[in-house]
Amino acid sequence: MPAPSHPVGYAPEVLPPAATPDGLAARCTRALLSPWSRLGLLLALLAGAAAAMLLWRPQQLLLTGALAAQSSGPTALVDFALAYGVCTAAFVPRPVLNIAAGALFGCRAGLAAALVGTVLGAGLSFGLGRLLGQDALRPLLRNRWLTAADRQLSEHGFRSMLAIRLFPGLPFSATNYCAAVSRTGWSPYLLATALGSIPNTAAYALAGARASTPTSPAFLLALGFLAVTALGALVVAWCKRKALRGS
Repeated sequence: MPAPSHPVGYAPEVLPPAATPDGLAARCTRALLSPWSRLGLLLALLAGAAAAMLLWRPQQLLLTGALAAQSSGPTALVDFALAYGVCTAAFVPRPVLNIAAGALFGCRAGLAAALVGTVLGAGLSFGLGRLLGQDALRPLLRNRWLTAADRQLSEHGFRSMLAIRLFPGLPFSATNYCAAVSRTGWSPYLLATALGSIPNTAAYALAGARASTPTSPAFLLALGFLAVTALGALVVAWCKRKALRGS
């Protein structure tokens, strides 16, 4: 008897379904996309960025005006804002950049460039933390204080971020990456960052614009405002300590 021209149990000219391979490539892909692999990539990126900032010190370009000297007008403001955002994501302190903004562009234009750079840097840090670190770090939030802080950010994202931005003292980059681990949304996070950063950014920009006359009323007013907000942050932290301990 002649052999059938097609596999038994299948229609003619219809091939049997191929088995789904689970080989080395598939396992490597899952390993590379796992939460801990992404967290390792985030830590490597942050370590590399911090090392580059320490060695290259790009904030010196902003302070000396070398970046602004390569362009003029609106282009200089855009370049500064972009550099500002990248620098804050790599742990360069915002006060240094805010003072540079005021010294280079004056109070108003410097404030605008610094605020745009603040939102860009906050969004960049938040996006990296949310994409690469959230899945791995959320299961580790078991400490009572960490759980309370996470619940506050997740349930009251706008209010919590607004308070963090209004009062100085907390490192900008660190709060951005920590907020990414919570469940707060993009819109309240960025809106609170933009609104809450205005007062202190304006004070630093004004101080930078009047740095050549440190005895002027405007310079002294800016320093006084920064001192008052720092004191206010200490008072708020002191009042909140019992709530966090009791959560």
